[in-house]
Amino acid sequence: MDRNRHGRLLRQAQRVRGGIYLADGALQASELTPDGRHVQYYDYDSWHLLAVDGNGEVHGCARYRHLTGNVGFDDLGVRDSWLAQSEQWGPRLRAAVESELARARLRGTAFSEVGGWAIVPEKRCTVEALRIAMATYSLARTLGGCVGISTATERHRSASILRRIGGRSLEHGGSELPSYYDPQYRCQMEVLRFDSSVPDASCSKWVEQLSTHLVEVSVVATREPAAGHLARPMPWPSAPQLGWVA
Repeated sequence: MDRNRHGRLLRQAQRVRGGIYLADGALQASELTPDGRHVQYYDYDSWHLLAVDGNGEVHGCARYRHLTGNVGFDDLGVRDSWLAQSEQWGPRLRAAVESELARARLRGTAFSEVGGWAIVPEKRCTVEALRIAMATYSLARTLGGCVGISTATERHRSASILRRIGGRSLEHGGSELPSYYDPQYRCQMEVLRFDSSVPDASCSKWVEQLSTHLVEVSVVATREPAAGHLARPMPWPSAPQLGWVA
């Protein structure tokens, strides 16, 4: 438990996101804080998987919301997407997501939203981008499993990478929901669904390995985690290897 370190790491992740999204044209400078951070409400009720270097500096991040209890469509960030506002596709998106929520309830598992995925340009064409994405599966398994969704951009092949590890298009009435242009982020987007218990077969071994490694990295919290949720103290990974910090 270290409120100051938690705040510093979260600010770094928000600054990495802000710089990348600004450079991509997905955001305007006016949408960032004065110190260049991209801040969202959901940052404060989520886990964050951070890739850090030997100096503890963040160079990649992903946000994971692990939701239990009576969760509905209006509790999710996807409700604010452009697709949700569409007269044609909004009702179909809601129905498709509610179907996934029902599947999670039937299985007695959590529902999750994954977002805020960003990595510095010099790491973008390395295995690190794929490793951050797969680590979200590992974190979900460590927390008891989930059914979930992710709103992903097609920029930098982000949506394609998520499909490689098991992401699939949402479906309604036997038809897949299409990708769409989001005028807010100025790029083509997709809403993908996933199940932490069934990553793509080509990635299963990686996910298993990351699940093993994940319980050996630091968990930085502002309050005590729930019992069984990565609650025991974890050592900091030694430099120069990369560590995952939740």
